[in-house]
Amino acid sequence: MKNWILSLAMLAGLLLSSLLSSTPTYALDTAVESNDGQFLPVETAYRMTPRIDGDELLMQWDIADGYYLYGHRFKASVVAGGQPHKLALKLPQGKHKQDEYFGDVEVYYHQVIARLPLPDGGPFTLKLSSQGCADAGLCYPPNHRLYRVDSASGSVMRIDAPDAVVTDSAPAPAESGRASAPVEVFSLQQLLAMAALAFAGGLILNLMPCVFPVLALKAISLLESSDSTAGERRMHGLVYTAGVVCSFMLVAGVLVVLRASGQELGWGYQLQSPWFVAALVYLFFLMGLSFSGVIELGAGLAGVGQGLVEKGGLSGSFFTGVLAVVVASPCTAPFMGASLGFALTQPMAIALTVFLALALGMATPFLLLSIVPGLGRLLPRPGNWMVTLKEVMAFPMYLTGIWLLWVLGRQAGINAAMLVLIGCLLIAVAVYFWKRPVRWQRGLALVASLGAVFVLTTTSPLSEPVPVLSAARDDGSAFPLTADGDALRYSPDRLASLRSDGGPVFLNVTADWCITCKANEKVALGTDTIKNAMAAQHIRYMKADWTNRDAEVSRLLARYKRSGVPLYVFFPGDGKAEVVLPQLLSKEKVLTAFQAGQGS
Repeated sequence: MKNWILSLAMLAGLLLSSLLSSTPTYALDTAVESNDGQFLPVETAYRMTPRIDGDELLMQWDIADGYYLYGHRFKASVVAGGQPHKLALKLPQGKHKQDEYFGDVEVYYHQVIARLPLPDGGPFTLKLSSQGCADAGLCYPPNHRLYRVDSASGSVMRIDAPDAVVTDSAPAPAESGRASAPVEVFSLQQLLAMAALAFAGGLILNLMPCVFPVLALKAISLLESSDSTAGERRMHGLVYTAGVVCSFMLVAGVLVVLRASGQELGWGYQLQSPWFVAALVYLFFLMGLSFSGVIELGAGLAGVGQGLVEKGGLSGSFFTGVLAVVVASPCTAPFMGASLGFALTQPMAIALTVFLALALGMATPFLLLSIVPGLGRLLPRPGNWMVTLKEVMAFPMYLTGIWLLWVLGRQAGINAAMLVLIGCLLIAVAVYFWKRPVRWQRGLALVASLGAVFVLTTTSPLSEPVPVLSAARDDGSAFPLTADGDALRYSPDRLASLRSDGGPVFLNVTADWCITCKANEKVALGTDTIKNAMAAQHIRYMKADWTNRDAEVSRLLARYKRSGVPLYVFFPGDGKAEVVLPQLLSKEKVLTAFQAGQGS
């Protein structure tokens, strides 16, 4: 009776542990590379003091020696009339610097004072953003501060909440002075447009190959309840939707909070954790055994898994929704990139709204089948053929487990993959002896299952991912790849160098665990048509690999407002505008981008 509760708790733990796994911040990544543990906290390195001076708000940053702030990373937003208005600050002349990541920029040492015209009216909320680095090599993530400004009393008070939403009657500050830039107003129409894109992305996510095994779960669940009442089917659809929505809200909430703390995260980043990938291998192996009829999950030993669905109860529908979100993490459907990239740069409420639209889009097909009588009647009557269907659907489960094992080998090495295979063997031993009536045999099954957990949680190969083996060389030359043609390993310096010589460059931001990325390489980038086109137009092919955590690749994605991979950018060269390609590629789309870039 309580097995399904334990199962849901364990699966929720899998989701939460993947989100809270040790993902280093932008600053920590760079600090490790600099081999210097004496860096100051960001609030100490950059002390900001605001004050009102006449009709202007002055913001003075006192910068510690050896540290600097980027001029172009200063941003100010004032909440007025219920909407945030992004404004350009008035800044003094800075010092020119050739930066590794941003090129030719202005920076400020020691002290800088920014000015902002005060609006007429009552108090308002001001959000300030800045970013800086240390000369020794550490770069901090963007720092955000909120202030409550009352020009009448002359007070400026810092607000502790990172994303407070305040509605004011004060109008937006008018543009004044040459330093002011056009105001970018966040509108309800923009939010609705992004939510619509997310909803469409959620719909398409059901068709992506990474979600295919869950489609089998949903289909069998519907078929088994096809002779139930309309009210029961409707309840199953609503509970499944609740499972999808709750899981997405959990992922989104933790993701937004961690990003606000400075961590470089994006959609699907939990698959950068070898532990999470190994846990998914176990999960799909267990579900494959269940679909094959080897075990009946839902009692005792392997309560996490398909047993919840096979019970046909509401818990099974909820679990199916949760599992759909878990296995969808390697995939990025069309429209998802722009909408999620937008969401992860917004306050919590707006981000959750976009993720809610994504969740509802993913849940809609199953929900419609369960609540629309006409669609439900299209399903065939239950019969013995369902047993055959379930057994056939075991093979996608095994195939998914094999693919995840390959990803694990790429992430953490062959030793880690071998240990997880040993864990799967221990699971098989546990399953075999658990069905035996003799007590000592059940005890052996328990020992084997604990051994599988031990392999997953305590082995060092899973804790220290090895660098991903790649056919791209570090010396700047191209080396033949098995499927992708010639590629250069991405680095900001190498990309800047290639662009500076005026030649075209095609950048592929990918990951081994991204099924969408691999499909695009198979149908487009790895074909002779694209290889020949690159050779004919002298296009250099560069790869940025996000299989494991990589701060440089995370910053690259953030620069293009993407929450995850894939990302494809074509730089035509000779100063022409870059072309960002869609997330689902075809040969025609890539060739069109080449032509558009060369002709721009």
